[in-house]
Amino acid sequence: MNKVELVELVAEKAHLTKKDAAVAVDAVFDGMADALAKDEEVRVAGFGTVAVKTRKARQGVNPSTHEPMTIPASKVVTFKVAKVLKDRLN
Repeated sequence: MNKVELVELVAEKAHLTKKDAAVAVDAVFDGMADALAKDEEVRVAGFGTVAVKTRKARQGVNPSTHEPMTIPASKVVTFKVAKVLKDRLN
């Protein structure tokens, strides 16, 4: 499902126009992005938790030259599925 399909689904289920549904979907994702930028978790009951995790710098190998290299520390977004959703999928 892409964003357009999600907007259509929200519009249908919430009895909104597609324009209003698009505003709502954008607001949800903007709010999530703002919270993640502040290193806050986003918990959605029955769906899961989205959080930011910091990866340490580590040693790696350049695949083309086989030279050792340092991979810098970075932040990544993680998702932990809620038990309710996990049970629904299985």
